[in-house]
Amino acid sequence: MIPLRDTIQSRNYPVVRNALIAVNILVFLWELFRGPDLQRTFTLYGIVPVRYSNPEIALHFSFFEQIVPFFTSIFLHGGFFHLLGNMWFLYIFGDNVEDRLGSFRFFVFYLLSGFAAGLIHLVSNWNSQLPTIGASGAIAGVMGAYFLFYPRARILTMVPIFFFPFFFELPAFFFLGYWI
Repeated sequence: MIPLRDTIQSRNYPVVRNALIAVNILVFLWELFRGPDLQRTFTLYGIVPVRYSNPEIALHFSFFEQIVPFFTSIFLHGGFFHLLGNMWFLYIFGDNVEDRLGSFRFFVFYLLSGFAAGLIHLVSNWNSQLPTIGASGAIAGVMGAYFLFYPRARILTMVPIFFFPFFFELPAFFFLGYWI
């Protein structure tokens, strides 16, 4: 299911939503030029649970170096479609949440949603050595807020069935339930 638009009109221009999309795209372009250093970038700026769970490894990182990845990981993406999916959902749902919260609170909410998702991932994958990157946790927070704020909204959705696109206007609660 691919959301195309919602039925709620924004009253204000979504400055922060658009800035977040732009920053994510710029960071992705920067990633493309990292070459062989890309994996090191993901390891340094992504969330690597073993960095926290193994005391011998944790000792090599300052408190600041332990906290920063919870925010930097939100802006890194593992590929074009990873970025596209996250930014598309931010584009569809972020404007209304920013409209409701205001720009500054939306920005803080976005960062805290990503931070919370990082903590949940850390706790549930305590000994993983793989870096976690992407805005999916922050986007999940935005989508959750959208459905709390606009439970009666409808989402124009494309559902491809056997190469044929079908279009449905689905209730927001149904879309969220399916997405989860």
